[in-house]
This record gives sequence, C-alpha cells and structure tokens, in this order.
Amino acid sequence: MDSRVVRAAISLLLTLIVLGICMMWIMEPTDTYRQKWRTTISKKVVPTYFEPQDSNMLIWTFPVLFVATLGSVYLHLGKKLNENVLQSNAKKHRLALWKRPMLVKGPLGIVSGIELAFLIVFIALLIWSLGAYLCNGLPTITPKVAANDGVKVWQMKLSDVALWIGSVGNICLAFLFYPVARGSSLLPLLGLTSEGSIKYHIWLGHMTMVLFTCHGICYITFWAVTGHISEMIKWSYSDESNVAGEISLLSGLVLWAATFPQIRRKTCSFVMLPGFYLFMIDRFLRFLQSRRSVRLLSARVLLCDTLELDFPKSSVDRLDVSIEGPYGPALNHFPRHEKLVMVSGGSGITPFISIIRELIFRSKTSQCKTLDMILIAAFKSSSDLTMLDLLLPMTGSPSELSNLQLQIEAYVTREKEPTDNSKAVRSIWFKPHQTDIPMAAILGPNSWLWLGAIISSSFKIFLILIGIITRYYIYPIFHNKNELSTFKKAVSNILAICVSIAATASAAVFWNKRRCAREAKQIQNMEGQTPGGSPNLMPYNADRELESLPHQSLAEATKIHYGERPGLKRILFECKGSSLGVLVSGPKKLRLDVATICSFGLADNLHFESISFSW
Repeated sequence: MDSRVVRAAISLLLTLIVLGICMMWIMEPTDTYRQKWRTTISKKVVPTYFEPQDSNMLIWTFPVLFVATLGSVYLHLGKKLNENVLQSNAKKHRLALWKRPMLVKGPLGIVSGIELAFLIVFIALLIWSLGAYLCNGLPTITPKVAANDGVKVWQMKLSDVALWIGSVGNICLAFLFYPVARGSSLLPLLGLTSEGSIKYHIWLGHMTMVLFTCHGICYITFWAVTGHISEMIKWSYSDESNVAGEISLLSGLVLWAATFPQIRRKTCSFVMLPGFYLFMIDRFLRFLQSRRSVRLLSARVLLCDTLELDFPKSSVDRLDVSIEGPYGPALNHFPRHEKLVMVSGGSGITPFISIIRELIFRSKTSQCKTLDMILIAAFKSSSDLTMLDLLLPMTGSPSELSNLQLQIEAYVTREKEPTDNSKAVRSIWFKPHQTDIPMAAILGPNSWLWLGAIISSSFKIFLILIGIITRYYIYPIFHNKNELSTFKKAVSNILAICVSIAATASAAVFWNKRRCAREAKQIQNMEGQTPGGSPNLMPYNADRELESLPHQSLAEATKIHYGERPGLKRILFECKGSSLGVLVSGPKKLRLDVATICSFGLADNLHFESISFSW
C-alpha cells in the first residue's frame, strides 16, 4: 500500500481521536459526564484487576498515548516522503497567514495568529469548565445542606468554589508537560518544535499557579472563618492530604517566583498522567543517551573564544564526551520558500551554521532545490567575525559554498574599523577510542517507530503491572471497597510507570546500541587508518583566513559593515520574491524588531520564524 494512503488514513484517524479528546474535556465538568458516562465506564472495569477509579486513568491516558503512538508511525512515513515540501501553494499561503506574528510587544512575547486562536480557545475551555461547575453546583447548596455540615451557606459555597478552581487548575496541569517533552511525537505532529514550545509551558505554568494559588487561599480562608484552621496540618492516608497540597503549593510558588527575572537575578491527577508519562519517556531516553561516550573528531578555538566541537555522523579521532540530542526542527520546510533570510545577533548565529551546512550537503546530493539565502549577522567586535568561518566544516572545501546562492551581511556594532587580530584560529584533532560511537539519535534512524513501540509496549506493561498488583494485593485484602490508602495507590502507580518505561526504553536503546556497534566495527575495518594520520585531513591543521579563500568563497560572499547596526526593515522590504522565509535567532529585542516587521499588514511575502528557547 502506498505510504501516502497510509498517512492519509492515519491523519483522518488522529483527527477523529483528537476531536473526541476535545469533546471529553468539554463534557468533563458537566453532570452528563460525571453521573452517566463515567459511571457507565466504571461499571465495565473488571474489579478483580482494576479499581473503579482506574477507569479515569484509561479514559484520559489511553487516547493520548494512542495518538502519540500513531503519530510516531505518521512521522516515520513522512520522513521518507518529505511531504512538508510537497504541499500546495494555496495551502502554504493559508498556513503562512495564520503563522504571522499578531502580538509582538506584550507579556505573551511573540504570538502568531494560530497561537492566539488556540490560546483564546483554551482560556474559553477554562471559563466554560468553571462556569459549568458553578452552575451545576451552587444551586444544590441550600441552608439545609449547609446546616448538616455545620457551616453557613456562603461558607459552604466558598469551600466548593475552592474545589472547583482546583479542578480547573488540573486542566492546565494536564497540558503542562507536553511542551517540554523534546523527543515526543506530539510536537512535530502539530508542526511544533521543542524550543518554540517553551513559551506554551510558561503560559500554562503561570495559569496553573494562579488557579492553584486561588484554590489554596480560598480553602485557608474557609478553614479560618469556620474555626477549623487545624485542617491545615491534616495528613490523611485514605482521603485528601492537606499538608501535601500545601507543600506542593509552596514549592510551586517558589519556582513561580524564580521565573520572574527581577527575582531570579536576586535570588497527582489522572488527567495529567499522559503528559507526565510522555515526559518521563523522553527524560529517561535522554538520560540513557547522556551515559554514552560520543566520538569527538576535532575542535576549533576562534579568536572570540568560541569553541566548535566536531562530532561525526559516522565513525572516526577522541575526547570523552557525552551528549543529548540532536534536537531542533527538521529542514524539510525551508525549501518551500523562494529565498531564506536569516537574522542573527552574536551567538544566535549557531542554528544558522547548522542550517547552511545542511543545505550545502543537500545541494550536493540534489536532495532539494538551491536556495537564495541572505545571512544578516550582527557582532560586537571584529574578532567575532571568525564565527563566520564555522559556516564551513573543518573537513569541507570552501568551494562548497558555490553550490548555494549565499549573501552574508556582517555588522560590527562596537568598532569603527577593522582591528589587527594576529591570534590564529586553533584546530585540535583527538585520538579515537574503540568504545566511542558516532553522534546519532538515541533510537537510531527509525527513531519514530521505536518511540511508538516504547509508548505502546510500556503502557501495556503498566496496565499488566497494575492488574497484577490489584489482583494479588489490593483485591484479596480490601475486596474493592476503596479503602486502600491514596498514598499507597499513588506510589504503586508511579513505581509501575517507572518500571514499565525503564524496561521498554532500556531494551530499545540496548538493541540499537548493539546494531550501531556492529555498523561502527564494519566502518572501522573499511577505513583502516584514522584521520590523525590521514594525508587528506592533515593539511587542514594549518591556520585559515577568510581572505585566502578562492573564488566564490566565504570572503567574497561577505560584506562587512563597521560601526552600524543592520537596517532590518530596509533589507527585508528590498528582498524580492513571493515567499521569503525570515528566521531570527538572538537577543529578545532583535527578535521583537524582526517580528514587528513581519507582522500583519506590513508585508505579505515575509514568513516569520523565531529560533529561541525563551519567549
């Protein structure tokens, strides 16, 4: 069967499942869900192996993990088809309009049209949920009901409002971990990158803490006015533990305060399980990858004290180094533009070095069309200009730039004229070790398929472990009477999650490690001699200068401006073409300036994208 047909079927199925999940979130605060749907589902759970409350785990966790598993297969197929490049112009134009910055200067940072739309929808979900709780719950609080609990009507309403605010806070908490799971299939499935999703994590964190703080204040006020302030030190093993909640809230407030720059410079719910589950898989895989020694070929120390480390993607010289990654967006969507404009400030040039190198490689292998590219790089001093030398790999040839139509506009802002830099660029080669491996994805070339297998198999093992614990420990003692300590139940669930993830992820990594070891051994047998004695690589140990490069070299493609800053608006508006990809990486002010130029109403052909881990 054609891969495109399979992807289309998976896409349709994923759309239906996501719509179902959205419907569940909308219905969750209503009486229909709580009194009918959830009750019906709980009755179908086998009590011998699962407790009635475990139905919540199945309802909220299984659909998300199923989407993540299917998404892994979808991304694996798309990796070969490269469909991101083959979209129609009309579809690209519609998406580009929604991706333009709409809000630039504000507390939310740079926000595109589609991000603003989803933010409004999410806030509407929070308001709907709280409104549903209030409409369904407040009318049931009568003087008679309040008298039975020994409180006044307004006091009982305050208590219930505190509970409902906490329930709404759980919605934010449920989505909190999705943006920080770097290796998750959910982010690329939605066209998102891990670095670009950090701001969603920040937004959710702020909303979570606002709601939980209100939740805590309301409860403390209720206990104070009813004379039950001793409830603050209540630690219950079978019911809610107030002390645990207070510790969590105080810890969250400390972390929340540390997120504000002014302070930083001076100084378990089932609905959140799927996001936490995917985050734990990602974090454990990153931990396993950081335990391995990676082969480091060479290093370059530039005049500006910038260090470049050169890792091979295939075998070869040695320093004991461990890494995580690689992370970052795929380059498949860049060729859809007629021209690529990259704006950097200082070390913000780093991602563009990787992009240009990758496009050089693809242009040589005819994997994509040749792009017109403009690199606008701002530096503080002329010694920083040596960063431009990193556009070519140490083992590359300067003539490789001729495969690209590259124009470099370099600006030195704090110097009026060139300075004499007699200090040479140092290149260091390292000796190899037989235990070193090439830098590669932790799960190998078929990482998406492996990730899908880990998610699905680990969740199956998790359910089996929960069933075994319930069948042979909980059920014989408590006979499904809900008398088991909440603390013990939570601990058993966490242990089951850790065991299932550790077992499946370790097995997958070990299998790929053995395969990579066999391939590395074969390559070493074919290569014979290492680069330390290779006559082809040794001449590169000499110092290199920009002015010495031949025709169509880096020096000829570079125009240096001293004592001025780039006129970004003029440069961008002078670029011709119906589709210009504008990438920016650097200080916040630079990103805001470029986003303002590319925002709605100023230019129709500028498509903005920010590469940054901050918002």
